[in-house]
Amino acid sequence: MQASRHSAPASITIRNLDPALKERLRVRAAQHGQSMEAEARRILQTVLAPQEAPPVRHLYDRVRARFAPLGGVDLELPPREPVREPPRFD
Repeated sequence: MQASRHSAPASITIRNLDPALKERLRVRAAQHGQSMEAEARRILQTVLAPQEAPPVRHLYDRVRARFAPLGGVDLELPPREPVREPPRFD
């Protein structure tokens, strides 16, 4: 049997929760004006939310990022020569 995509929300029970951690959750929930259950749900949603994919960087960007800290090089370009005549095949 296949689970429905829109099934009822699941519930969990957390046993052996450290009393100090439970107290921190209670205080945090009170600061946000919500129940401990709602605060725990919000924390889980925040921590387990899908991560954004890093932006795609092209090869040029990756190479530049790698070598930019080393500094640039100024190359002297040779002067351009006039275009020579194409060969003739008479």
